[in-house]
Amino acid sequence: MGKRLRSADETAFFWTRDPEFVLPGKSGGLDACVEQEFAASSSSDLKTLLNVFLETATGFTKAKAGVVRVVLPDEQTLQVISAVGLSGEDLEAERIVELACEDCGKAAFKHGFCSTDVAACEARQGGQPRRHFRSVISIPLESRNSPGVMLGVFTLFFDAPQPSSGSVANMAIGFADLLGALIEHIKSSREAKRAELLTERQSIANEIHDSLAQTLNYARMSNTLLGDAVHNGNEAMADKYARDIDEALEISQKTVRALITDFRSEMDPAGLLHALQALAEQFRRQHGIVLDCSIRVADLDLPLEHEIQAYYIVREALSNIAKHSNASHARLIVERLCGYCVFTVEDNGIGTFSPVEGHYGIIIMRERAQRIGGEIRVESTKGLGTSVQLFFPEPVANWRNGNG
Repeated sequence: MGKRLRSADETAFFWTRDPEFVLPGKSGGLDACVEQEFAASSSSDLKTLLNVFLETATGFTKAKAGVVRVVLPDEQTLQVISAVGLSGEDLEAERIVELACEDCGKAAFKHGFCSTDVAACEARQGGQPRRHFRSVISIPLESRNSPGVMLGVFTLFFDAPQPSSGSVANMAIGFADLLGALIEHIKSSREAKRAELLTERQSIANEIHDSLAQTLNYARMSNTLLGDAVHNGNEAMADKYARDIDEALEISQKTVRALITDFRSEMDPAGLLHALQALAEQFRRQHGIVLDCSIRVADLDLPLEHEIQAYYIVREALSNIAKHSNASHARLIVERLCGYCVFTVEDNGIGTFSPVEGHYGIIIMRERAQRIGGEIRVESTKGLGTSVQLFFPEPVANWRNGNG
């Protein structure tokens, strides 16, 4: 999983490879991945709308290609969420861009518009040439509700130089304004719906706590009195039944408490990606372990139940690292692979994982994964660390039209 380099005064560590993901029932490989990827559309509502919008924008401006990038939760990286007119090779080259990149990052955000000669930009950045394009127009997508907050960048690629003013520039700015509004509207709608569902869950949790949990607690106390009351009868059998009832009530009470914990979710209304980013920051503050958090998806639109279960599984995996691994480094990777959402938590610890209930909580993690149609894979090698991987199929594109 990784390698240590020892010097006179420190121990360095670096990850040697990405986690491996093997499709359920498959032996892995490119063919299986491609087969799953094209089996059904995995486009989210946002991506679908943006693709339609980009087609219109490139047509009106006579651009050869266009991309929309959004800011990832680390606030340092831009990732393509929608693209038209790019070859597979070009798209891969454009997929991830540092926010500091001059032609579509801070420079564009600072000035509100950036028209760049591709050759000059590549000479400065030392990148590979974009053979098909001569110039690029990049415009930041800003939040209307929160001035100064950058949502992403809208970029158009042309096969001829483009001036920084004129009809094309004005149209590009207009499209960028509409794109920013569209992205913000969809995300705000998601947050509002998520907050509504979280409120409903909190209400249910309160009702359970105020009624069923208190009733069970009372029944358990009554059971003690029952044992005393029948003490003068068949003592052996009375005590046995009393212990059995008491044990059953105790188990029921623990189950209810777990249910209440689930409903009182700590999910961030801004969504799972932001919640995981906050969880990673909390982990770094509380434990002396270096945690790399790599979120490789620009937009993850999931049913609330999927988000909550994924969050708790990742949190439990990180908790296990802190308590049991004796690791110096760990990493959390979130990505889409072959039609699946994949969450991998790895460490470089002692690698003596043993799926003992109550110690690692692996049974609970598996049960959570099963609730959302997912699975948990665990790999542990002595001296090389442990990897816990959650994966589940991406929900269908129109899941919001159902009961999700």
